Amino acid sequence: MKVTQIPFKTTGFFSKTMVDYLEQKERTQDFYNNFPDISGFYNQIEEKENAYRLQSRLVLADALENQYKGFTIAEKTAENITILKQKNTFTVTTGHQLNLFTGPLYFLYKIIAAINLAEELSEKFPEKNFVPVYWMATEDHDFEEINYFNFQGKKVLWNREDGGAVGRFSTEGLADVFEVFANQLGNTKNAQFIKQLFADGYLKHNNLADATRFIANELFAEFGLVIVDGDDAKLKELFIPFVKDELENNTSLNEVSKTIEKLEKNYKVQVNPREINLFYLSENLRERIVFEDGIYKVNNTTITFSKSEILKEVEENPLAFSPNVIMRPLYQEVILPNLCYIGGGGEMAYWFELKAYFNKVNVPFPILLLRNSVQVLAEKQQKKLDNLDISHEEMFLKQHKLLSKKVIENSDLKVNFDEKIKALQKQFAELKTVAEKTDVSFIGAVKAQEVKQIKGLQNLQKRLIRAEKRRQNDLVERITILQNEILPNQSLEERQRNFSEYYLEYGSSFIKALKASLKPLDLQFTIVEL
Repeated sequence: MKVTQIPFKTTGFFSKTMVDYLEQKERTQDFYNNFPDISGFYNQIEEKENAYRLQSRLVLADALENQYKGFTIAEKTAENITILKQKNTFTVTTGHQLNLFTGPLYFLYKIIAAINLAEELSEKFPEKNFVPVYWMATEDHDFEEINYFNFQGKKVLWNREDGGAVGRFSTEGLADVFEVFANQLGNTKNAQFIKQLFADGYLKHNNLADATRFIANELFAEFGLVIVDGDDAKLKELFIPFVKDELENNTSLNEVSKTIEKLEKNYKVQVNPREINLFYLSENLRERIVFEDGIYKVNNTTITFSKSEILKEVEENPLAFSPNVIMRPLYQEVILPNLCYIGGGGEMAYWFELKAYFNKVNVPFPILLLRNSVQVLAEKQQKKLDNLDISHEEMFLKQHKLLSKKVIENSDLKVNFDEKIKALQKQFAELKTVAEKTDVSFIGAVKAQEVKQIKGLQNLQKRLIRAEKRRQNDLVERITILQNEILPNQSLEERQRNFSEYYLEYGSSFIKALKASLKPLDLQFTIVEL
């Protein structure tokens, strides 16, 4: 195994928001608290230690012990749940949807990043305890985002009716999915493990939350991973004051809207707040709470409340109040002794909208850590890259740019059009200086001629490249096939492939290789050659 790293920026797959954040550009600094480095964690530990109550710890540990009933719990995970009661214990958290059979590869990368970060912090702060947490997004309700995974370029799909929080979904119907999937796997030792994992997860558990907990627990329990389901009455009780504040004062709308005004001057806004950022949750129902004509209404239902009635409902039935994307991060930080949230670029971008809201409600804003991203390369693929003289950085170029670059490099015709265009621009700059001393109309003529001649050179360049691509058809085909293998659909493979493809080939050594390779605080893109 060989591990190399390149800057996230070099891949071209990460947003301006994330690139600027990693470079700690001044224009990002209003939107986060402590930066993900050791000094940042030193400050974050102090903030969270002063803000997080012992009673919350006891409630959390008790809720987790209940959630794990009926599951085989590894010794290290059980120990981590117990030490959450101690004042010197903190969590590092990642979250993910309940995608069918873990969904895309980066599910693994998120969780391994949390595990490795907890271990690194334990070395840096030996007097503290650090627990890796996977927060299951059990209260989401967008089933179409999670009802499939890709295996060897094909969708493995679960068809069923949508409705309510996905964590409560019955696993009925997944036996048919298992049969289709199992037929594609073969009968190797690794295939048998995958089949058994799927069957034990989905065919022996009644709902999607329990099935997902089982699978994540089987893959990562030896590392002490603690899995949290926020759809829990005891945990929701800790959030009651914030739910009431939202219903009465629209605090999230007011604070997040102010932040968005600043953020959108330089960056794309990821999500927009509503007047009330809560859902009403019951069996087969998760609908927005809206306030109209002095009445609180549950959207698309006949359920209504007066102000006093809804506040009473919060006290008596806190489980029914489900935070949306704006309030879910706050819920997480209220119930966990959390220091850091690990997520993808899109997640980090919407967390950027929330810092002022956290400040307003006096909850410490966590460190935001861009998760590890990985490109796995087989030994054969790396040899092909070497033979084609394609670097790891070039591997991520848009295909047309990569092909153009390589056919020019491989051509006997050594014509550097970029240099010629620069020379032309220099000549016209001199002509413009002369023109400014003569007639205004002459300046216009010079500029028009510059545009015409540069465009002419660019067209010649395109024609030459097209001709070279035809002449070097074999090279073009080899590069195209290889890049399509590495980047399916011209996208990062971590968003396209499921872990089962690699587990089928490498078995448990695949997860061990990732565990050994990922360095969360290096803030670099990782390439793992297996």
